[in-house]
Amino acid sequence: MIFRLTYNKPILLVGNGVRTAGAAGLVHEFALKTSIPILTTMNGVDLAQDKLHIGFIGTHGNRVANMILNECDLLVSVGARLGIRQVGRHTENFAPKADLVRVDIDEYELSRNIKEKEKKYQTDARDFMRMILNENIRDYSLWKQQCLEVKKILDKYDKQEGNLAVEKIASMLPEDPVVSVDVGQHQCWCAQSLVLKGQKGRIHISGGYGTMGCGLPYSIGASISMNKNITFCITGDGGFQMNIQELETVRRENLPIKIFILNNRVLGKISETQHTNHKDRYANTTEESGYTVPDFRKIAEAYGIRAATLNSYHELDNYQNWFRDNQPCLFNIMLPERSSLTPKIKWETSTITPRLDDHVINQVEEILRI
Repeated sequence: MIFRLTYNKPILLVGNGVRTAGAAGLVHEFALKTSIPILTTMNGVDLAQDKLHIGFIGTHGNRVANMILNECDLLVSVGARLGIRQVGRHTENFAPKADLVRVDIDEYELSRNIKEKEKKYQTDARDFMRMILNENIRDYSLWKQQCLEVKKILDKYDKQEGNLAVEKIASMLPEDPVVSVDVGQHQCWCAQSLVLKGQKGRIHISGGYGTMGCGLPYSIGASISMNKNITFCITGDGGFQMNIQELETVRRENLPIKIFILNNRVLGKISETQHTNHKDRYANTTEESGYTVPDFRKIAEAYGIRAATLNSYHELDNYQNWFRDNQPCLFNIMLPERSSLTPKIKWETSTITPRLDDHVINQVEEILRI
């Protein structure tokens, strides 16, 4: 029996292995049956959407997810690699109060220890989810309510313009959409803030693979695989330029792909590292250091794709019909050049930056300790 009566604050952590095993529906069934909170990895972020959504863990994970992880007393990880960006260098700081149960089909992933007394199950995620669904597990609604209360408190912190733009896009998407995400700052903004309506939508995200330029090809493949149905692509100015020529494929095949470029005119993720770790020694990441951005609207129109440049994501309200029709389109959404990405866990120390005021941290920790 995994979920013994002695546990008061269990968490189910799911990764992309759950999707690969075809067990997404079982996760939803388990969550509704037990009210045990569901956290995800970045690659598994679309496994807990809509009312199940709390957040994902790790270096750029939602602050609420990482704080819940610090207070839980049981962590059951299914189909998640638990690499260094999720557990940090000092693994004793990972879910420090919790017993750890790891479920993975890959024996080599399980060959390394994260905690001394962890339990390991080398099995298919679908088989494991079926097993725990048959357990007699008490209702954890009170614990879940504590987590949601903390989420409500923390929701107003850490949001940057990129997060707000992603939230605006998400609010205008239909139920169960298919969204492809490129690589860069916007990838993390999407993992943090792209909450889809419904439980059957997909977020194609490359995670640790880090393939800049993947967003548009992902969307093309997804649209074709669905008989040329609508897909959505969220990309950055840097990633989009890696495969910008595929606009010709979109036009030629008349694929109804809706492209959103979050354009801050810098290679954000890299320039942020150069700012924080290398004393502003920028190299080919800003206009002054050798990186520039074209007029994406003009380029899209040259390919025969309608496009608009928006000075703010709020202007998306003027294009609601573009979201629904069967024609491709491109939105060049301008963001502040120094758009930042927060929060961040330093994997060397496991500390979250920026640090919140002590009264907020104390309030959150008190709720989670109840």
